[in-house]
Amino acid sequence: MSETITFPPLMTGEAAGPGQDPFDLACQKAELGVDAGLVVYELGTDVLRAALVLAPEVPLAKAMAMLPVCGVGFQNALGALAPPEVAVHLDWNGALRINGARCGRLRIAASTDDPDTQPDWLVVALDLPLWPEGDGGETPDETALYAEGCADVAAPRLLESWARHCLHWINRWDEGELETIHGEWRGLAHGMGEARTEAGRSGTFLGVDEDFGMLLRDETTTHLIPLTTVLVQD
Repeated sequence: MSETITFPPLMTGEAAGPGQDPFDLACQKAELGVDAGLVVYELGTDVLRAALVLAPEVPLAKAMAMLPVCGVGFQNALGALAPPEVAVHLDWNGALRINGARCGRLRIAASTDDPDTQPDWLVVALDLPLWPEGDGGETPDETALYAEGCADVAAPRLLESWARHCLHWINRWDEGELETIHGEWRGLAHGMGEARTEAGRSGTFLGVDEDFGMLLRDETTTHLIPLTTVLVQD
């Protein structure tokens, strides 16, 4: 797709080539020292993929907030373009849900997996199916954007909107508005107060700590599962 994509100031765009995963390509470019703000993207006929390169100036444990921050950015972006009845929720581990069903995900990678080390780079990627594969009845908990009343949402405009809203929330995070970001995210969080299993532990999802670590309560205690457990490893 050759349509022009307009990114906000401080961001630049680069289309991935045929057969290239924008997430992998963004990580490769980040490793080579590309400037933060690069968005590598793929606008396919049935999928939207994009990956944003960042260079946080805090330890990884705190920089992991970029995953929920970009999730809030996605909800805002789709909310600005989709019909008002379309509901978007965010799973703690990066999964996206539209009208209750899973619809793509956010992924995150960094130059280090040490929570106390400041990463040289960090990449947050969006993977969003536009059209369902096969018979949607075979996977009732999985959906695609255009199957949820969003057929008029053009993928290029959604990509532009996601970039703008991510930048908005990243700036607010830079300015220390963590309480506001937590409030936005909690209002969109999927499954809070429900039973779930994460990182080999099962219990009730109570909420998150300051760094968005999951608080999971079992019969005897509350466990803290750091958000770094969802990092994509090489």
